[in-house]
Amino acid sequence: MSRGIRPLVVIGDALLDIDLNGATRRSTPDAAVPVIEDADTRHRPGGAALAAWLAARQGVPVVLVSAVGDDAAGERLAGLLHDTVALNRLPLRGRTPVKTRVFADGRPVMRVDDGEGRADPRVDPERIAAAVARARAVLVSDYGRGVAALPAVREALAARAGSVPVVWDPHPRGPEPVPGAQLVTPNAAEAGVAEDDPEAGLVRAAELARGWGAESVAVTLGPRGAVWARAGGDGRSLPAPPVDAAADVCGAGDRFAACAAAALGRGTTAADAVSEAVEAASRFVAAGGAGATTTVGPMTGALPMGLREGAVEVAQRIRRSGGRVVAAGGCFDVLHAGHVSLLRRARALGDGLIVCVNSDAAIRRLKGPERPLTPLHDRVRVLTALECVDAVAVFDDPTPSGLLDRLRPDVWVKGGDYAITSLPEAPVVADYGGEVVLLPLLPGRSTTGLVTAMRTTGD
Repeated sequence: MSRGIRPLVVIGDALLDIDLNGATRRSTPDAAVPVIEDADTRHRPGGAALAAWLAARQGVPVVLVSAVGDDAAGERLAGLLHDTVALNRLPLRGRTPVKTRVFADGRPVMRVDDGEGRADPRVDPERIAAAVARARAVLVSDYGRGVAALPAVREALAARAGSVPVVWDPHPRGPEPVPGAQLVTPNAAEAGVAEDDPEAGLVRAAELARGWGAESVAVTLGPRGAVWARAGGDGRSLPAPPVDAAADVCGAGDRFAACAAAALGRGTTAADAVSEAVEAASRFVAAGGAGATTTVGPMTGALPMGLREGAVEVAQRIRRSGGRVVAAGGCFDVLHAGHVSLLRRARALGDGLIVCVNSDAAIRRLKGPERPLTPLHDRVRVLTALECVDAVAVFDDPTPSGLLDRLRPDVWVKGGDYAITSLPEAPVVADYGGEVVLLPLLPGRSTTGLVTAMRTTGD
């Protein structure tokens, strides 16, 4: 982000969204439910993170202020945002929320929500105030997980609402918008009106604007567009272009709110910003929604979205062609010649190499609070730049056993400083018929030695 360019600041609850889409040809014999086969798994930012990412894709500099957990899902989410959004990371109590949608032949069949995490109230008020003070506009993307209710957030927004455009996308489980917001964007259900009744929507929008102390309210009406009204009652109906009724509307509200906030940040009037947002949300849905525009394979780490296969896809592709899958694991905190030598030799044992790397949290548990020196998204980017590496998978558990049980590589490679009997994952590899191979290390190269030397030089 260039100095002097004020960003759009998105404040709210970030989620990790996963879409699992497979074919179904049969039902289970013990229950009338479909069997999903050959599932393709896609990860993307969700909640406030999706709104921030969508705005950034349009060329707007974006800072996301959100609570993200110190776990595998949180690291994955941070990695997905790395190339596009500046993440101002607040502490989270509990696990990073994950929303998984399951599709059978393109049709949604269920959704699974996991992760109970909520924003930790122990945040630095000055840090929040500084982020808001630099904003050209602020979007509060509330998903009911507590960020919008933090006193530090509300105080900073209340202090700046009169001088910077604030767009508030509310949630039924969240707090009311701070007074002075330029635009509040509830959907029809949140506003308590029917999507097919724009006249009632106009009346309700004006009522809500007065009740919340907002300058204006836009009630989104799904395929019918939106209605917008000021607290004084004047307003307009803004119909949407026709969109396929079967289209995936996931993320349309985030696209709407992000577009409106960016427009207000450019100095556009509220009415014109809402009109622009209706058009943008309609185009977004017509193009396939969040599932079509922001998908990326699983467990690949911090890569530009949609450019590389994930680890599972790589393993499946290699097996379909009759090839041999190799996996190697480690922290790779400071990548050195010994690592590169090991990975090149591992790749030579098969037809594709998947590197299983410890998350930041896992390394801290293993090596202490001062490690890693290199954050996960940078470690993943360096590893995937190696010609011998086909994919990277991240694990948060103490051992890679669970990950290996999912990937099931034909060969699992570790350095010669281990013994097979000391590897806790060795029985897992043996159970599915895989092979454990220990490769000798390059003499004189070790991460511990490099870290010691760097710290000695620094002293």
